[in-house]
Amino acid sequence: MIVKRMAVTGYKSHELGIFSEKDERVTYIKEAIRQRLVAFLEEGGEWVLLSCQPGVEFWTAEVVIELKQEYSVSLAILPPFEGVEERWPEHIQLAYQEILSEADFFKAIYKGGYKGPFQFKAKDRFIVEHTDKALVLYDEETPGTPKFFLEFARVADDYEVEWITPEDLQEAVEDMQWSDPGTPEEDPH
Repeated sequence: MIVKRMAVTGYKSHELGIFSEKDERVTYIKEAIRQRLVAFLEEGGEWVLLSCQPGVEFWTAEVVIELKQEYSVSLAILPPFEGVEERWPEHIQLAYQEILSEADFFKAIYKGGYKGPFQFKAKDRFIVEHTDKALVLYDEETPGTPKFFLEFARVADDYEVEWITPEDLQEAVEDMQWSDPGTPEEDPH
């Protein structure tokens, strides 16, 4: 079966202790995501669906937008409710608006603003029901918000979850360092 639609989720940036887009870990996370997305697209994938929360989902959206130059890929943004970004810092709101301007599809799961946690559960359920598989950056030994998405993914029929593990991130670091080793150390002799 060709997987056409993939959800991507993972930790929020603050759950990873990342408070700046300039943090070098963002580069490595994006590279790990890019590697998986390229494999998905080369196997016939077409759509990436996200709720676009700051962190892994934001970085995924940025990677998808970059990949549009090389691949036929569509980006769907499905936040749990309208105005989800209103409490985010201004620079995050601006980045979100930029992502939305590049998205191929946008629809809030609920009209209107925040009403309760049920909106996040409905968003997770909707995304699982409208995708064939998920790519999740998550380590079950370090709990975080992706556990709620995984509750729905694990009980869905024939739903595949692909993981980006700490080992995958380390591999991305090594791949990037290998391809661009930087300045060589000076020979003391």
